[in-house]
Amino acid sequence: MHVRALHADVVVATSAVWQTTCTLVRGGEEGFVIDSPVYPSELEALPALATQARFPVSGLLATHGDWDHLLGRLAFGQAALGCAETTAARLTARPGQAQRELRAFDEEHYVERSAPLALGQVQALPVPGRLEGGAHELELHSADGHTEDGMAVWAPWARVLVCGDYLSPAELPVLAGGGSRSAYVATLRRLEPLVEQADHVVPGHGCVLDATRAAAILREDLAYLDALPGAALPLARRTAAQRRVHEANVAAVAGR
Repeated sequence: MHVRALHADVVVATSAVWQTTCTLVRGGEEGFVIDSPVYPSELEALPALATQARFPVSGLLATHGDWDHLLGRLAFGQAALGCAETTAARLTARPGQAQRELRAFDEEHYVERSAPLALGQVQALPVPGRLEGGAHELELHSADGHTEDGMAVWAPWARVLVCGDYLSPAELPVLAGGGSRSAYVATLRRLEPLVEQADHVVPGHGCVLDATRAAAILREDLAYLDALPGAALPLARRTAAQRRVHEANVAAVAGR
């Protein structure tokens, strides 16, 4: 797991698998852990990381309901999980899905965990909205399209945008599994003014971006989505894995 400080109040930990990001945000005497790394050793290291950096953990936040963003409870077992109302509704409508998908990943990759995932208390947050975080407020912005649910988190005092599974330098836009091209485009348009203000943009998967690179990826993603099903893949995302994502996107668009 790679750890990087972006601001006195923001630290990002990046998992060894899928470059999944986990962001710690501090607002004085309160703080939040947004999303999660994946491997047990990474999750076990999070409390020590928070303590060493003097980051209080008042609660957990998930940008959306995909299982690899919900593992914070394995690191902070007593913390409540906050998410957009749309994500809370998704988790309620599909009880146990995240746990089943986590077990499938663990079985495929021979991963052993000391305890099963229990989401515990889930707090539905109004989005768009604001979340008090001690001395500062986080802004919550709607971010659906990759899935039917989700939110992006903007820390205005630190000029850091945590955008979930958008603006990834490693992944194409993903529509399969409940996504929507029109909603995805609308989310990118909502994120655009935040990207322009940001010093750092933290995608759900991939390296932390500055505003210039994030804006370039945003333009690439808009062009890619507009050109589907005949879209060309952005040059930096023409891997075999992303070609499979593209094929699934073409099928998803054709099926609607």
